[in-house]
Amino acid sequence: MPGFRDRDAPISKEGIIFRTYGYSHPPNACFCDVEYAPSAIYTTSDPRATRTGPEGTFYKFYSDGGLQFIKTKYPEYQILNRTLQRKLVGVTETQAVNVHRPDARLQEILKTPPQDVLIQTVLEILELIQEHSQLKPRDFGVFGSILHNFYHADYSDVDLIIYGRQNLQELRETLADFYQEKSFPMQNEFAAWDSTQSTKHWYFKNYSLQEYPTYELRKLIYAVIRGEKMRRPVKIEFEPVKSWDEIHNEYPETVRIEPEGWIQAIAEVTDDRDAFFMESKYRIEILEILEGPKVEDIKRILSFVEEYRGQVFNNEEVLVAGNLEKVTTQNNEFHQITLSYGPKYYDQTLKVYKR
Repeated sequence: MPGFRDRDAPISKEGIIFRTYGYSHPPNACFCDVEYAPSAIYTTSDPRATRTGPEGTFYKFYSDGGLQFIKTKYPEYQILNRTLQRKLVGVTETQAVNVHRPDARLQEILKTPPQDVLIQTVLEILELIQEHSQLKPRDFGVFGSILHNFYHADYSDVDLIIYGRQNLQELRETLADFYQEKSFPMQNEFAAWDSTQSTKHWYFKNYSLQEYPTYELRKLIYAVIRGEKMRRPVKIEFEPVKSWDEIHNEYPETVRIEPEGWIQAIAEVTDDRDAFFMESKYRIEILEILEGPKVEDIKRILSFVEEYRGQVFNNEEVLVAGNLEKVTTQNNEFHQITLSYGPKYYDQTLKVYKR
């Protein structure tokens, strides 16, 4: 079977639904998040967690719940990351009895008459995009509850994948045109976002809730549509995923990553081509180190934090705070600033620097 790429969903024999994370994986395996588990092996009282579909009831994991579940109940779904020298959640091809692939699921939807208003809305979204661009249905996939077929037609959002850098650029340009027309049925979700009335929990110390909608607005990948048959506005997320020919697996066993402390710096973005993918990569030139080791070979920012995906663009001066890491390969050595899960998660930041 094909290899794994971001957002592919391996399924274990117990019915645990994983989500492939990123593109750098060991041979015949993938590192994952844990997304859902069937009610036969896991339950929770969290009212947000329940998902019901043709294959039964599942519960979604939040925060580090999935990680703890795997560590305590199913430790066999962990793989040694030789780069980091620690185990991460992951599955091998032999452990995955099935794989839900977003592109394949969308093709199934397109071949079947829509059974409800949410799927009708998916088709309407794709039709609008096709009418105003060169993009085709093969350039998209579905993820989230629609991928796993336990969505609720009256409450679920639409989560679509857009494959490839060029397709992402065309989609963002098309959506920007949509958002310019106030009467167009698809609008930017964050155009009317009000942080003062939001119930969103926010803990970032150097990136305020008031700043958040400004950055989300310009990413252009979040939309809302009132479909022809929907009684409610439906939120849309377009998740960028690399096409197969764009994937470069950075997991040779000769790579080593060593932590070297905390750093805060001002930098200029020199290459944002992978800013929207997960993990997000920004090539940079350091302008000034404000805090931390004074190293001169910091080449990039590597972000695993959802909020900082597609956050800054070429030629912008940015403020970045995160973990300084030394990267050693067979032929090279350099430093990077990594934003990821860890003890100082909410101290991390990436945003435009205002002098």
